[in-house]
Amino acid sequence: MIFALDVGNTNIVFGCIDDGRILFEGRLETDRDRTEMEYAAVIKSILDIQKIDTSAFTGAIISSVVPPVNTALTRAVRMIFGCEPHIIDVNSNHGLIIDIDRPETLGHDLIVASVAALAEYKPPIIIFDLGTATTISVIDHNSHYAGSVITTGLKLSQQALSANASQLPGISLDAPEAVIGKNTQDAMKSGLIIGCAAMMDGMIDRIERELGSSASVVTTGGFAPVVTGLCMHKAVCDKELILKGLWILYNRQCKK
Repeated sequence: MIFALDVGNTNIVFGCIDDGRILFEGRLETDRDRTEMEYAAVIKSILDIQKIDTSAFTGAIISSVVPPVNTALTRAVRMIFGCEPHIIDVNSNHGLIIDIDRPETLGHDLIVASVAALAEYKPPIIIFDLGTATTISVIDHNSHYAGSVITTGLKLSQQALSANASQLPGISLDAPEAVIGKNTQDAMKSGLIIGCAAMMDGMIDRIERELGSSASVVTTGGFAPVVTGLCMHKAVCDKELILKGLWILYNRQCKK
């Protein structure tokens, strides 16, 4: 069994994976000021609550877009599991051909998601990761990483609206019942959530036009379950995409 961590700007998603099966998935806040001892204590207490035996783990892997926390998490993993985690970067044994101007700048989370998507879905593939930022990764007919799109995530958009428009309140980010809002909260939810789904539909149309064919569409990230069903295009919501990719990459690293 391995311990996998995906470090995002807002949250750290971690999973216990045994022979490709995700036995447990947890989430904690990304805190740049937290020490290795604090991370170790939080992670160990969660595993203890779930009655997961840390001695059963044989390895660990980390994908991170927040470099300042990498050292603390690496040391925390050593303390808990007694092993050195693999750290994913562009030079890892990922097997992905990255066809962009500067491959070394590609986010590690996008690499991991693309590897997982190629293992399960037919290219070309469009991957939407709906987190702090909304990212769109495009895999072309040749299974190459062709490029990406980055825009503001739902939570950031909601916070910007509430912070900069004095009469717009903070709202929960759940789907409204109708596009036409009858009150301020539902009007904001429609603009943010249904607006995000409409953006996704429009981007799928434009990307498929550039690719010259239809594509498999996969969504992941914290807001994927909220938005995916509102899209006009068929899309598969795969919340475990990153953890699946980390399992694949861990095994590739072991063979390197």
